[in-house]
Amino acid sequence: MNITKTNIDDLNAVIKLQIVKEDYETRVNNLLKDYRKKANINGFRAGKVPMGVIKKMYGTPVLAEEINKILSEELTKYIRESELNIMGEPLPNEADQKVIDWEKDTEFEFIFDIALSPEYTLNLSKKDKIEFYKIIVDEKMIANGVDMHARRFGSNDPADVIEDKELLKGNFAQVDPDGKLVEEGIVSENVALSLEYMKDEDSKKKFVGAKKDDVVVFNPAKAFTNKSDIASMLNISKEEAETIDADFQFTITEITKFINAELNQELFDKVFGEGTVSSEEEFKNKIKEDIEKQLINDSDYKFLIDAKAKLVKKAKIELPEAFLKRWIVATNKDMTVEQVETDFANYSDEFKWQLIKNRLIQENDLSVSQEEVLEFAKKQALMQFQQYGMMDVPEEYLNNYAQQMMQNQDEQRKIYERKADEKVVEFLKEKIKLEEKELTTEEFNKMFE
Repeated sequence: MNITKTNIDDLNAVIKLQIVKEDYETRVNNLLKDYRKKANINGFRAGKVPMGVIKKMYGTPVLAEEINKILSEELTKYIRESELNIMGEPLPNEADQKVIDWEKDTEFEFIFDIALSPEYTLNLSKKDKIEFYKIIVDEKMIANGVDMHARRFGSNDPADVIEDKELLKGNFAQVDPDGKLVEEGIVSENVALSLEYMKDEDSKKKFVGAKKDDVVVFNPAKAFTNKSDIASMLNISKEEAETIDADFQFTITEITKFINAELNQELFDKVFGEGTVSSEEEFKNKIKEDIEKQLINDSDYKFLIDAKAKLVKKAKIELPEAFLKRWIVATNKDMTVEQVETDFANYSDEFKWQLIKNRLIQENDLSVSQEEVLEFAKKQALMQFQQYGMMDVPEEYLNNYAQQMMQNQDEQRKIYERKADEKVVEFLKEKIKLEEKELTTEEFNKMFE
């Protein structure tokens, strides 16, 4: 085995690997012997097939397979032991690579192009300035937070008369234009009906003032726009719901009204734990703190975008562009040369940022451990549970949910990248000067339009 590297310029090099018979002969023969032991060919006893027959049948594909394994192993080993910092992956040389004749050749030469990571300087200090947008938590956001918790721990209480957004139970029966029951018409009993989700105001008005056992005639197809909801209410198929346009009488059997939980100590303890807050003012302040914690993630996201742009510009990195364009096409089967040319400016910035990010991680001990990935996954799991009003999720549940997320390699990679980004953001916020600027949610969102 002979491996050599020739530098073309500061960013490109060629690696040649020469594989001779001594490098592969033993491996190929051992594999063919295994084939012989397992071969089941008519006219020969098991394990007694002549080696010449085995070689004729399997020799060429086995040789090609083993050569490719050796090639991959030795190329990877050489790059690692030579401490070569490369971009992308080695690509077959398009100019000098000879066609391999697997039937006749006994010695093989493989030529690969590689891209070398560029050298650059990146001296960060407080002289580097980036705006950090702090989103203002206004009274409306706090009020929405209070209402969310009050609704979460609210209850459906019996009501005597319908006013606006009550939840009803009752029985549907189809009627004709004169209001008479249709023989063999659609009937659906013990149906839950929410006035809050009724879109047609004229239909909703028919219910206002009604009481238990009253009968209201209306057209569900006009009152509700979601055909799946109509199908469920009338106990018919969605296909039937698409065409139904008839009046129904709805006999009210139960009226309940949703009542928000009162802002008292019981609610405070349910939301934040016993004794954490003891007044409405403290409750609102705690909600404000939680909103600020959520919004800081948005601020950090914007900061990372701006930091990428500033550091990419500051570093003035020169890339092996021709190689990278080839590599993008080679590793993305649906990507064309024309598409890469059109979008390469974006690819270029991302390549440069990855170089910068990797250096920041390596030089400042920002690497992400498996334990940190798991903790980050648990944090993501908790946020998902909280979206559904589950604030106090047992640690065992979070751990199991996070472990399930980690079993998906693609999901694990995404979590790793997000945790790495988080560490890089925190490092940069300490290293450079932040020019804080307060703005409203609306102003912040406009920056992404």
